[in-house]
Amino acid sequence: MPTLLGQNQYGKAENRVVRITRDGDTHHIKDLSVSVSLSGDMDEVHHSGSNAHVLPTDTMKNTVYAFAREHGVESAEQFGIHLARHFVTSQEPIHRARIRVEEYAWERIGTPGGKHSFVRRGQETRLTQTTFDGSSWEVVSGLRDLVVMNSTDSEFRGYVKDEYTTLPETSDRVLATEVSARWRFNWTDDAREMPDWEESYERTRTHLLEAFAETYSRSLQQTLYQMGSRIIEHRDEIDEVRFSLPNKHHFLVDLEPFGLENDTADGAVYLAADRPYGLIEATVLRDGCEARIPVDLTRL
Repeated sequence: MPTLLGQNQYGKAENRVVRITRDGDTHHIKDLSVSVSLSGDMDEVHHSGSNAHVLPTDTMKNTVYAFAREHGVESAEQFGIHLARHFVTSQEPIHRARIRVEEYAWERIGTPGGKHSFVRRGQETRLTQTTFDGSSWEVVSGLRDLVVMNSTDSEFRGYVKDEYTTLPETSDRVLATEVSARWRFNWTDDAREMPDWEESYERTRTHLLEAFAETYSRSLQQTLYQMGSRIIEHRDEIDEVRFSLPNKHHFLVDLEPFGLENDTADGAVYLAADRPYGLIEATVLRDGCEARIPVDLTRL
């Protein structure tokens, strides 16, 4: 039976790169994991094993390290742009490059001698994916593992009930989630001015957190929409935001068997349940734009 080769790509995944810039006694750290994926005229290597069009993945690894030295790491997005442009423009068989970058944050230890001493910031991982096909760009950035909580100003009432419903309504609950978010920039070609990638990330993250904190939540879906809307309304460079929010349930512990009250008004005790959990996912778009971020965020 005849067969056809479908979509294919190859590359070097999870190249760990740490670049330390010394400004006198003050040092600056960029800590990245960079994954390169290339596609193009690769039929022959699959059909006959000919490597005539194959750039070795070891060369991709070396390029990542060389570019970190040559171009520096101004931002995860800018570094991905440098790499994607290089692979597509320097290798004729390569028609498309996708660069994924995870950035791990370090913060300076605030002591008199702490100009070159750091502690790993235990919050989110910053993410970006840069795709270039020789003429147009797509840049999607975001974060994962950002755990947030509102200890009040959240309720859950008025939902559908059937013969299997046991969950009681509540007008005062803990709302906690671990935010996974991606946002798509509307910068698409070199003819336009690039966003300030570092400022954009910090401001977008701030709007996300402010919306979470300031929304009186009647559902996690409502909170998600407010987070996305705040970003779209305040960041002109972003057209689409995709969220995946697991509901990290906190249940009041039944202490009556021990003769104890468990009152939310006075030192309540909760069980933080890790599973099963509700999973809320949605995309928020600028009016007139089409969704392009995959529903499954693990594909980024």
